[in-house]
Amino acid sequence: MELRHLMYILLFPLGLVAQTENYWTKKSDFGGLKRERAVAFSIDNYGYVATGVDTSEIVHKDLWRYDPITDTWMQRANIPGSARRDAVAFALNGKGYVGTGIDNDASPLGAKMKDLWEYDPISNTWIQKSNFPGAGGNGIYFATAFTLDGKGYLCCGKTGPNIYSNQLWEYKPSTDQWTQRANFPGGVRYQLSSFTIGYYGYVGLGANQDVFKNDFWRYNAGNNTWDQMSDLPANERGGAVTFTLGNRGFVCMGNDGGILDDLWEYNPITDQWSVRASYGGSERKNAIAFTAYGRAYVGTGKGYSGKKAGMEEYTPYASVGLDENKIISLSAYPNPTSDFLTVTSERTISEISLYSFDGRLIYLDKTAKDLFSIDMREQQSGTYVLIAKNEYGQVISSEKVIRN
Repeated sequence: MELRHLMYILLFPLGLVAQTENYWTKKSDFGGLKRERAVAFSIDNYGYVATGVDTSEIVHKDLWRYDPITDTWMQRANIPGSARRDAVAFALNGKGYVGTGIDNDASPLGAKMKDLWEYDPISNTWIQKSNFPGAGGNGIYFATAFTLDGKGYLCCGKTGPNIYSNQLWEYKPSTDQWTQRANFPGGVRYQLSSFTIGYYGYVGLGANQDVFKNDFWRYNAGNNTWDQMSDLPANERGGAVTFTLGNRGFVCMGNDGGILDDLWEYNPITDQWSVRASYGGSERKNAIAFTAYGRAYVGTGKGYSGKKAGMEEYTPYASVGLDENKIISLSAYPNPTSDFLTVTSERTISEISLYSFDGRLIYLDKTAKDLFSIDMREQQSGTYVLIAKNEYGQVISSEKVIRN
């Protein structure tokens, strides 16, 4: 972990520190230039954007990494499989996954994809995983994907002219296996959207053939059941982007026959929607979104004047519960210390690490437990950062430690 990211965690410790809330800030344009129908995911507070269609209607298989601290883009290794659009993407256990889609801008000329690729950001390499077996094993596009409890889920999609799916499939990385789960109860659907809050996946919107929808459904992986939730109280739409911040879900923009720029926040506790600040750029559909450091980054897509490269950062209200989403509180004592530092937590931590303020790893323990003892006696005086992660490699708490 680099110094600038440690400083960011220290200054904005998994919560939201801002003088104003609910606003958009323009950021650097997407490094791959104007693009729509791409996919995105986040790993370790970096955003990744891949695939899609450019202004020449050329389909791509490139991958770009966004650093929110420096507001810069860097191209990474291409996906080894075919170029594609309208694929799915998700991140699990520090790895990114991209799969399915179609390999031509013109659907009648395209081949549907069923492959799945795993990206390792450390080695900057891709590994092919088991093919998606749903929809008759012939590939799918315009599906949506979300994650729950260390597993990926692919829902619905399109398999051909006027042929759509209502299937839900679960992907387990540890065994590289797909398992079919309860069908989406909203019927066959494509151009739909999804997000995850806590232990539930939320899926909705999109179109049933040519009829746009505004419904939302909650999936419980524990008992493999669906429940209908409140409809989005706005235009029915497809091609929207969704993201999660804290314990809130968000729906932004999309296509209802025209092109939209609105933003809606969903509260799972009250099952209610609230309108938020309209997108900071122009209206668009088929854009991408990812999150980092408690903020969302939304961009690319297609507007009334064509494809877009612009990116905007969204800062939410504090009420989204980012501090609540911290999940655990650490107790590190004595602090300051010149001897042993004892670290306790309210529940099991899968990984604890300590970094010096210049970015050096001082201590690492990947033993799952709730009590740690760190020898600070040979460390120099100064400031250190203690970081806790869960079993999925997500940062769930951080504390500043002083060596006196």
